[in-house]
Amino acid sequence: MDRPANPTSPGDTAVAELPPAVSGGAGVYLEDMQVGDRSTLGPIEVSRDEALDFARRYDPQPFHLDEAAASAHPFFKTLSISGWQTCAYAMRLMVDDMQARSVRSLGSPGIDSIRWLKPVHPGDRLTLEAETLEVRRSRSKPEMGVVKRRWVLLNQDGDAVMTMEGMGLFAARGDA
Repeated sequence: MDRPANPTSPGDTAVAELPPAVSGGAGVYLEDMQVGDRSTLGPIEVSRDEALDFARRYDPQPFHLDEAAASAHPFFKTLSISGWQTCAYAMRLMVDDMQARSVRSLGSPGIDSIRWLKPVHPGDRLTLEAETLEVRRSRSKPEMGVVKRRWVLLNQDGDAVMTMEGMGLFAARGDA
């Protein structure tokens, strides 16, 4: 399926077929990743309808659902999206990038840290900055390796709204 290169909303993007994770051929493999690699992904726009739907379904706190409750909150002041939805927007940007470049991702063993620094509001446009911190081949499974990254999610004003650090597993191209 065709996908827009830079969707403005997750609802605007069709799901593409993923390339085979460990088969040979073109794509970005572990060996192509270097410590210090940086990229900027996005933007993606936060929609009010998606924010309210997510809050109703997964995080029904009043400041995510109701303008009056949000305006009375000492920190949010206006309707703010769930931090978990903020993570989902970041994930969407990561996956769109990996699919567009045929990155041979094998999933992730987890996130080491997440920090929500500022509220995200409907109408915000988010971009994700990524930096590669570590690249290493697995000793026990040499057909893959681990890449540690730091991500900073920025709003349209350039303010950091979230930071994350975590690891991904990626297919290796050749023998150890």
